[in-house]
Amino acid sequence: MPPHISGSGEDDPAADTILVSDADLEELEAEIPLLAGLRLFGEEAARMPWFAKLGRPLDRDTKRIARLYLDALGFPDVEPLRIGGWEDAADAALSLDYDTPAWEQEESLRADLAARAQDMLSEEALMIAMAHISALLGTALRSAAHDQAALWDIEDEDLTEAMTGAALAAAHGAALALIAGEEADHPMRLKFELFAHGRWPISVAGMSFNLF
Repeated sequence: MPPHISGSGEDDPAADTILVSDADLEELEAEIPLLAGLRLFGEEAARMPWFAKLGRPLDRDTKRIARLYLDALGFPDVEPLRIGGWEDAADAALSLDYDTPAWEQEESLRADLAARAQDMLSEEALMIAMAHISALLGTALRSAAHDQAALWDIEDEDLTEAMTGAALAAAHGAALALIAGEEADHPMRLKFELFAHGRWPISVAGMSFNLF
């Protein structure tokens, strides 16, 4: 809602004064802490070791986060599975089925978070926040993906773009969870944590959770 503009004549000293109503002011004050928190989240995320542990054996912390994610998502019988190389990662990414129960559950959670985020922030503020996170992370993610591909002597632009897109989607999901006030055990925040630990959680396929 635009602020109320007071004044109606050139001789009125208040003619060009913009007065913000109490309701508008309360809305702005409520949004500022959230937007400041999202900015900090984006700045910290840009410094994370993206894709730094691709293909490595799953350490204890990664297994712990993966287990928490699967349990929170509703798949306690699925087990984390290490993807050890780029060829296997490409196969897993190319065979990704977007109609699996795990994918549908994630999308349902994402839609719920987006709806709740819109209750917390104005539409414009939410759009600005998401765009800011994309701007902060886009270059860092692409650079990290290409650096890792170069280390492995891999030239696969489609795969690096898939990695970048998946990481950015996870960051957006975590940001929505933060806006909605979700704790660290929410699946969207846990999936982001796996990326933050240098992995690429590709998909749940059958009884396996593919982690590159």
